Amino acid sequence: MGARDQCQVTNSGAPAARRAALADAASRPPRGLRIAVTGGTAGLGLAMARELLGRGAQVALIGRQRVRVDAVVRELAGAHGIVGDVSRKGDIHPIALQILGALGGIDGLVNNASTLGPRRLELLADTECEDFERALATNLLGPFRLTRALLGSLAASAREGRGAIVLNVSSDAAMTPYPRWGVYASSKAALHQMTRIWAEELKPEGIHFVSLDPGDMDTDLHRAAVPDADPASLKRAEVAAREMADAIEAVLSASAARPAAKVGVR
Repeated sequence: MGARDQCQVTNSGAPAARRAALADAASRPPRGLRIAVTGGTAGLGLAMARELLGRGAQVALIGRQRVRVDAVVRELAGAHGIVGDVSRKGDIHPIALQILGALGGIDGLVNNASTLGPRRLELLADTECEDFERALATNLLGPFRLTRALLGSLAASAREGRGAIVLNVSSDAAMTPYPRWGVYASSKAALHQMTRIWAEELKPEGIHFVSLDPGDMDTDLHRAAVPDADPASLKRAEVAAREMADAIEAVLSASAARPAAKVGVR
């Protein structure tokens, strides 16, 4: 998979207006936004938490391992750490309640946590059903369940004029049939389509949905998938995090400027 120079955002709306909003995004940081980031203890999720905090947002980061969550919270002053596994149905409501308790509401959810599936990428014909199920639980059902659990609070933020956005981290593998990437790619393709449907169904509530491909990054996940990749050819997670934060701000800024226009994904 080739590295891309900027995040690929798939959404709808007037192209000229959207380009203008994106151009202005970096100069209007998300001061006071309340954002939760899953998979927030490493890679892109950690970079997102750091970037958003630096822009004045309130951030709750979710991770599976308490030792890593605690370490990140010590490093990032002001961050709220939540221990939970989005792939586990029983963890979802406790995670959602802790997000709302820590932030006092929510304006943005970044569904970033993901897994490749089997440790060694396999052909689909050689993939165990249990490995496929675990990948779907993390990459698809986790975002679905957590989004669903937070819909009421997101809708409340939209009604209050704060804006509301769910950003689902996608991949070019969702669109391109790479051999041996079947488990990961299938889950990301389903996540992308689910994002599109959420956007259509929740237009009346003013909740915006974005499916975003950050590009090939120098992260543990990419190293596990492509151990021979040249790090110099990959995007730094910090760069992708800035682009994603700009995208969040652009969507919410466009919403504030045109409250009657609902922004979704295509």
